[in-house]
Amino acid sequence: MKTRSPYLNYIADYMLTRQYSLRTINAYLGWIAKFIHFHNKRHPSSMGDAEVKAFLDHIVLKRNMSPRTQSAVLNTLAFLYKHIVKNELSLNLNFARSNRQPKLPVVMTPDEVKQLMSHLSKRYYLITG
Repeated sequence: MKTRSPYLNYIADYMLTRQYSLRTINAYLGWIAKFIHFHNKRHPSSMGDAEVKAFLDHIVLKRNMSPRTQSAVLNTLAFLYKHIVKNELSLNLNFARSNRQPKLPVVMTPDEVKQLMSHLSKRYYLITG
């Protein structure tokens, strides 16, 4: 869990004492590090709404992130500014919303199912049907 950054270590310790899950901590630390690096390693306390908006725009417009990812990043940065920096973000952030469509599952056509079933022993019909 330890990183080379004392600031990220402080955030990790803060989250551990409040019993956040390790997966949440790792995800938050990753996005906070990316946010800091995106702004040339500026400290989050020296940044605000404009920098958050710029980062959210970047991950959607340049990196084509999904709406869920964008939502996770927004939650991460809201946590950072509310609990760590102690300067909450504005509720009126005007960032580009992701409009990427979710990927649909690949399904087999009825003919493909018939073809598959024709190659199976009758013994396996119940578990495949």
